[in-house]
Amino acid sequence: MRAGFGQFSTASREYLRFAAQYGVKDVLLNTPQLPDAGGKWAVNDLVKLRLQVESEGLKLMALENVPTHFYVDIMLGGPNHDRQIENMIQTVRNIGAAGIPIFGYNWMPSHVWRTEPELIRGGALATAFDYEEALKMPNTHGREHTEEEMWERLEEWIRIITPVAEEAGVRCGIHPCDPPVEKLGGIPQLFRSFESYKRLTQIVDSPCNAIEFCQGTFSEMEDAANGGIYDMIRYFGERKKILYVHFRNVSGPVPKFREEFINTGHVDMYKAMQIYHEVGYDSFFIDDHVPQTFEDTPWGHRGRAFANGYIQAMIEAVTKQSVG
Repeated sequence: MRAGFGQFSTASREYLRFAAQYGVKDVLLNTPQLPDAGGKWAVNDLVKLRLQVESEGLKLMALENVPTHFYVDIMLGGPNHDRQIENMIQTVRNIGAAGIPIFGYNWMPSHVWRTEPELIRGGALATAFDYEEALKMPNTHGREHTEEEMWERLEEWIRIITPVAEEAGVRCGIHPCDPPVEKLGGIPQLFRSFESYKRLTQIVDSPCNAIEFCQGTFSEMEDAANGGIYDMIRYFGERKKILYVHFRNVSGPVPKFREEFINTGHVDMYKAMQIYHEVGYDSFFIDDHVPQTFEDTPWGHRGRAFANGYIQAMIEAVTKQSVG
């Protein structure tokens, strides 16, 4: 187990030096600012990105998310479905050819947040969500889509992309729907429960059909209450389905919650880290979202430094306890 840095779109020298100085090696880039090569990413651009990260002594372990327009018709059965399938197949192959081992993505064609940020500890500003408010939003893609439609398209995609990923040497994983509610903007949020993820992993039994384990979003799920989050970590950790972890905390499950400092939410983060260790989790943790703190920069230098230090200390505490 180790700490990483993620959730930036550019491999700037500022970001990479920040990561290196705070003691990590693993880097995740979210929707990296790569040229759009006709609805896909080209292998030469991906190689340049990896070498840029490596120039600072770091390793580009994962890419999280392509632009939504690369595959929205795959999710929603649109007119460019077949072309987008071909392009995404090529993108996954190119990620593998560029030497990047993990590709994380989501199944959320519409992102709907309809709540003002809230003040938390010391006046820090945190993202918040209220399902009652979000339900007032209109449909985002023209009509209401059904769960049956969304599952059918997902299962088709998983059966197509998994053997491609196996051949390319890329492990693919899906992020939970954030927020994990029944429907937003007329679009079912498939990955909103423990059972939905069990269903995903059973579509194709492969190490390349896995989970981008955003612990924050899992902690927002209804079945994360009353200790349910620890069952989720143990179940998927024992089955080696967790590619990497967004190690963050929230105030409680849906329908109404706010994001929190890493040590002030409803999840016992030490207990969670103990479970990751017990099940033999051997990948990295990133801080993910952080509250906006006093005089911090737009991308949260101070908040990220705090969260990353907490993660590193937590890993050390758990691993040394098991040895001693």
